[in-house]
Amino acid sequence: MPKHIDLKKPILDKNDSMAQELRQRFADSGVYVLDLLAGPGSGKTSTILATIDALRDEFNIAVIEGDIASSVDAEKIKAQGTSAVQINTGGACHLESAMIKRAIDVLDLDRLDLIIIENVGNLVCPTDFDLGENAKAMILSVPEGHDKPLKYPGVFQVSDAVILNKADTMPVFNFDEEEFLSSVKQLNPNAPIFKISATKGDGVSAWTEWLADEIRQAQAGAVK
Repeated sequence: MPKHIDLKKPILDKNDSMAQELRQRFADSGVYVLDLLAGPGSGKTSTILATIDALRDEFNIAVIEGDIASSVDAEKIKAQGTSAVQINTGGACHLESAMIKRAIDVLDLDRLDLIIIENVGNLVCPTDFDLGENAKAMILSVPEGHDKPLKYPGVFQVSDAVILNKADTMPVFNFDEEEFLSSVKQLNPNAPIFKISATKGDGVSAWTEWLADEIRQAQAGAVK
């Protein structure tokens, strides 16, 4: 009988071990880390920019940008006056904790309150990789379709919050909001769902108020 060799387990074990080291390092510095997951074109960068605008008066923020190639998104972040570190994976479909370790070596963690990690645009691979984050959030845009929770259940199950972006386009794309909400709640009944239009600012305050409260709670717990 042929032996089954699990190649995934040693990769994940190594990743998880480093992620735990990162988590402790973040906790020691009082930094809250958000891993943002989404598919290409969902509006990750525009959501990050809207989030920064809403929270920058209270929190010091940096962004780690993960892309297969280019530094376009990182340059957009930097243009708004926020520190950004670019990671190019060279073809890999997700970020790993070793990549995050190298990225934070160029950041002054003691001066930061929040790091937003924009993961590679992918609804499958990033779900398995712990990056030492406090929370994962995922963005789905209306044009991607209301059936995505059924096609990619894993990303909805691991997320601590779900953002439905480009909500203003719902009538154009015949998006069934009721079916979408029902599917997400079946997969993850505890995750709040925020309906936003990032470029217009609609609904962003509810999302950022939730995130701000999570950061404050984490910081308060670290002080105790």
